[in-house]
Amino acid sequence: MIDPSAIRTQNSREQEGGFPASEVERATGSKTFGGNRLELQYEGSSTFSSWLEGISRAQCMVYLENYLIRDDRVGRAFRDVLIEKARSGVPVYVIYDWVGCWATPRSYWKPLRQAGVHVRAFNPLSLGIGDPFGILRRDHRKLIVLDGKVAYVGGFCLGVEWAGRPTQPAWRDTAVKISGPAARAAAHAFEATWRGMGESLALSQQLPILSDVGDTPVWLIEGEPGRTRVYRTIHWVAARAKERVWITDAYFVAPRSVSEALGAAAQQGVDVRILVPAHNNWPLVGSLSRGGYRSLLKSGVRIFEWQGPMIHAKTAVVDGIWSRVGSSNLNSASLIGNWELDVGVLDTKLASQLEELFLTDLSSSIEIVLPGRRFEHGIEIPESSSATESLDPQGTLPERMMQIRAMGAAQSRITMAPLVRARGALGDSLAGNRPIGREGRTVLGTVSAIILSTAIIAAFFPTFVGAMVAVVAGWFGLTTGIRAYLQSRRARSEGQEASTTAELD
Repeated sequence: MIDPSAIRTQNSREQEGGFPASEVERATGSKTFGGNRLELQYEGSSTFSSWLEGISRAQCMVYLENYLIRDDRVGRAFRDVLIEKARSGVPVYVIYDWVGCWATPRSYWKPLRQAGVHVRAFNPLSLGIGDPFGILRRDHRKLIVLDGKVAYVGGFCLGVEWAGRPTQPAWRDTAVKISGPAARAAAHAFEATWRGMGESLALSQQLPILSDVGDTPVWLIEGEPGRTRVYRTIHWVAARAKERVWITDAYFVAPRSVSEALGAAAQQGVDVRILVPAHNNWPLVGSLSRGGYRSLLKSGVRIFEWQGPMIHAKTAVVDGIWSRVGSSNLNSASLIGNWELDVGVLDTKLASQLEELFLTDLSSSIEIVLPGRRFEHGIEIPESSSATESLDPQGTLPERMMQIRAMGAAQSRITMAPLVRARGALGDSLAGNRPIGREGRTVLGTVSAIILSTAIIAAFFPTFVGAMVAVVAGWFGLTTGIRAYLQSRRARSEGQEASTTAELD
């Protein structure tokens, strides 16, 4: 039960920030979980230490779900503590994504299974019968649930990149530790994924109801294929924002409607900022991301590129009160196709912490601007603030902040944008919408070269090209035909059941 004082606190925040719980529930697809306490996590080594310590104290159950678990010192540290808990009699369940862990050898999982850990690979390779695009749908979640009381949700995978090496700084990422009723909801989300793989699991139903441990309302945003919950949430906060929307995203290739929503907010005076990595670990994604800069910049959105090794965080903070932290990137695969997990939080303290962290990241970033333009407005980076103290009461935060700032060798806060590319150059050329600029001509020329190369190969090797087309077309025809047949049988079966039920009534 939610304490009445917590409800009053929640209601006052809603009225102050203009984020009614009923609207949040519709956008996120989640009920409101009150009575939580949250802790921001943003540095790899200390985050992993917190997770390992939490797992070692678990007494009832351990759920671990992660897209990527490496066979390195970080992955082995988690394997060791999971084995220890399983041998002590604590039920331990692990879900890893088959594509994300393609480089993790089978030998890594063997000791876990021998110790009694329940390990499952999500969506392993198959012939794709009935769903030719099934291999593209991945479990991209990063979740740990302990005893249904504590949950960790964010962007951290289990690999040495996030902890750092002696000669290489750690990747920047963000997560939250949730204590309270929302942690049990996270356990339900894990169990739903497990059941989706064909096995029953419902340990959380055997746990006692948790009492409130704080006064923070949380919404659990469960991303699933075809359910655009984060997508809806982004549109909703863009329309609701009055002052600022600050987004950090690792693989920002936003659908046009998302870009338009953010651009519309910026045009109405909202301070919209997007922080992305300058050195993306997937260079192609970085190029695609830059392809969408121009339209955003023209609408007044400010774009920054972080100069450190890689920023992998997926966060948003709005008007100093609403926050989102999780695994969802702002691209179509993540918003529409994957299993993702994010938390929406209505709390001024957490939002203040995320804003301070965002501004600290900006100190290691360069701003992308259109040629001949400068941005004079906006909130400057403060040397200190009350949020700094609230992030780390032990007083160690300033040192960590300095480490984050040192990761990037920012040359200046504002720079020209020589790499800005025109998004949709090919479509604009074909439709004749407007004159194409220099960047657009470059993109169009590259696309034209690829098309011409394909035409030449087809001309000289028609048999090979024809065979490839036949294989691909045959595969799509076979799998979609089987799926249509199966769906038809299912529809007829459901129709018969409905008819029988009507007769009984």
